[in-house]
Amino acid sequence: MPMPVPVETLLLAYRSGIFPMADNREDEEIFWVEPRERAIIPLEGLYVSKSLRKVLRSDRFTVTMDQDFEAVMHACAAPRPGHPESWISGRIVESYKGLHRAGHAHSIECWEHDEVSTRRLVGGLYGVSFDSVFCGESMFSHADNASKVALCWLVASLRAANFKLLDCQFMTDHLASMGAVEMPQKAYLKLVGMAQKKPELELFEAFTRFAHAPAAPHSSPGKLIAQSLTQTS
Repeated sequence: MPMPVPVETLLLAYRSGIFPMADNREDEEIFWVEPRERAIIPLEGLYVSKSLRKVLRSDRFTVTMDQDFEAVMHACAAPRPGHPESWISGRIVESYKGLHRAGHAHSIECWEHDEVSTRRLVGGLYGVSFDSVFCGESMFSHADNASKVALCWLVASLRAANFKLLDCQFMTDHLASMGAVEMPQKAYLKLVGMAQKKPELELFEAFTRFAHAPAAPHSSPGKLIAQSLTQTS
């Protein structure tokens, strides 16, 4: 089994604006990345289209947090059309499992149920949490809108917990379509420095307030998420 990077080393790296990657899925070596330009999603600026709001309100997916962190990581590392290789190696997986056990890495899972109530993991994301910062690492989707729904649940939970910063590392067309913006690394580090206070709630507690909210007429967890995000987006 590959030697994981110590939790303390990973947290120090993230607080310094750097993070590890591998050249490929089988590589046991890692390298440290410090982007010149950093992508973030402003927590009050997530773009949720009308069609995505409709998917949220329909509760098409059962959404959970931290129920299968390792499965989400492996799904993110799996080959995809046009992307046969991955920077998420076995050593990266083992390292982030350690962060997860320490309470500093989290996953959001989206599940679909078949006719016999067997559930299937069809989308999700994972990332690193420290102070009032969440650094999104990767996401995947095996069903239309599944990763977008996971991101909506994450942002709503981060806002409810009073987090200050959602880091996306590198800009992509997908992230830009959801409201991500780019900034110099120096500006990003300033935001990290301003987010050193602990959030008002633990992220899991904020998530649970949506997932287990008391039933009300014409309401559901997905409708609560959509309503929360509609207030500013």
